[in-house]
Amino acid sequence: MGRRAKRAHGVAEDDLDFTPKKAKNAVRVAKVLVPAVVPAVAPLVLRAAGAVREVYDRQQARRLGVDVGQLSEYSGRGGALLARIAGASTALTQLADSERATDGDRDFVERSRSTLEQLTASVRAAEHMPVARRKAAHRAVGAELDVIELEVLRRLGVGTPR
Repeated sequence: MGRRAKRAHGVAEDDLDFTPKKAKNAVRVAKVLVPAVVPAVAPLVLRAAGAVREVYDRQQARRLGVDVGQLSEYSGRGGALLARIAGASTALTQLADSERATDGDRDFVERSRSTLEQLTASVRAAEHMPVARRKAAHRAVGAELDVIELEVLRRLGVGTPR
């Protein structure tokens, strides 16, 4: 910008030039203001960060279908699958404890629990695999879980989506 253009825009030439003297003055002002402001603002920043983290944790827990206190158990890339496995295990327990449970239902529960243990081990092992293999393992675990969950719902008498 030329001098005329700067003046035409209402900006003085000195306001745009950053000189060593202006830099030293800015540093001096910062040295005075920062120690005075930081102790007053730090507790507010920490409280705000804690509140943001709490909201994030609640959203994660709700998305996974677990309590906030259990969130650390379902961390990592396979956390969502581990939460689904835990949910399926709970549903199997409810099926086994149901008054309407037949011997066939109890056999299904035992077989499925064994499968869920294998799926849990697979998810945990997949944490250390390369990305492509981990994703393939997670897809396979998800497909197995879909089958178990649908069968549990059918045996509990809950209508399944088509």
